[in-house]
Amino acid sequence: MIRKVLLVDDDPAVREALGQTLELAEFEAVTAGSFVEAKDRIAPGFDGVIVSDIRMPGRDGFHLLDYAREQDADLPVILLTGEGDIPMAVRAMAAGAFDFLEKPCAPGDLTAVIERALRTRSLVLENRRLKDQLETGDPAARLIFGVSRLAEGLRSRVRVAAQAGTDTLVSGAPGTGIPKVAEVIHMCSARAKRPLEKRAAEGLTRAAVAEVMEAAQGGTVFLDEVGRLSTDAQMALIDALDAGQARLIGGSTQELSRAVEEGRLLADLYYRLEVMQVRIPSISERPEDIPVMFRQYVAQAAEQAGLAAPEVTPDVIARLMAQDWPGNARALMSAAMRFVLGLGDSEMREEGLGLAERMAQVERSLLIEALRKTGGQASAAAQALKLPRKTFYDKLGKYGLKPESFRQ
Repeated sequence: MIRKVLLVDDDPAVREALGQTLELAEFEAVTAGSFVEAKDRIAPGFDGVIVSDIRMPGRDGFHLLDYAREQDADLPVILLTGEGDIPMAVRAMAAGAFDFLEKPCAPGDLTAVIERALRTRSLVLENRRLKDQLETGDPAARLIFGVSRLAEGLRSRVRVAAQAGTDTLVSGAPGTGIPKVAEVIHMCSARAKRPLEKRAAEGLTRAAVAEVMEAAQGGTVFLDEVGRLSTDAQMALIDALDAGQARLIGGSTQELSRAVEEGRLLADLYYRLEVMQVRIPSISERPEDIPVMFRQYVAQAAEQAGLAAPEVTPDVIARLMAQDWPGNARALMSAAMRFVLGLGDSEMREEGLGLAERMAQVERSLLIEALRKTGGQASAAAQALKLPRKTFYDKLGKYGLKPESFRQ
């Protein structure tokens, strides 16, 4: 989460005191003594919020507020008022200020308002980034959600597989979205304007394989759980691939090399697929992607149901991130649909949870936050939480968290 705060106050002593307060609260404080000094830092997309005094020589806080809103109407500006300036502050709120505080203000009051503003700012910037992805025309960016290193690696691998044009194996745990990733590979490829035929491999006959390859007409055939294809159907598939009828994308939640060893999968077919492999990471490997994925699924579910999307609050996200999600993206989609329909579920509410479960939720969230803040540096995260290294690693193992998943 972003932590940057631009602090503007013409009084050096006040500015220094407020700056120290922000740093103690682990904000990244950037200070300025005037509007002129702060101006160059205020730009569209500024990844933080602004805290400014109202009464300053020359260009005052109102001018700064107007300028900030001209640059970015969604940039939160918190104004500090002196005693007796409350009517002025109310006027500022009407002009678009995020909030105001009367000086001198308690550190806790200041940091609470800043935290709220930063959460708002983070959501705005995240939504803009997702909208930009939707407008790029890149199917991998539009349809594969996540901000983690693993999510970006998946998008990159999908693009490579698409450009290569070879037969491809897409693998992952159940619920990770293998058919969807296969579709994105097709959409990113030179065959995108050709048909995409998707079938479950189990039960396909030789004749059915020939039929689906013919239907693809130079496009792509996706066979889910390709390892369950009968030997006779596998031979027909190999013949069709040799004839160049279509490109094959095979999906599997199982280790196919074992199927070859056991004689259930022909080596010729396996080695065709082995050339280009795309593995989808599980949610447990990239928990930091849960907020982005859930918000996207909520938006999709709301559109599908014809309902207004409910607010996804930080509390909802915290409870979602405390779950293991063995069902991966499919389970998260189902949770999003229930959330949109108002069908409360255990992952969205605390009712029914005992003390131990609630404490586990809090503990896991704190571990994730520490890893995120330190960029996946385990030693630094353990130090921040004041935990011995062994205890820290034991807890990571307990919740299935991997430090490398948080590295940029």
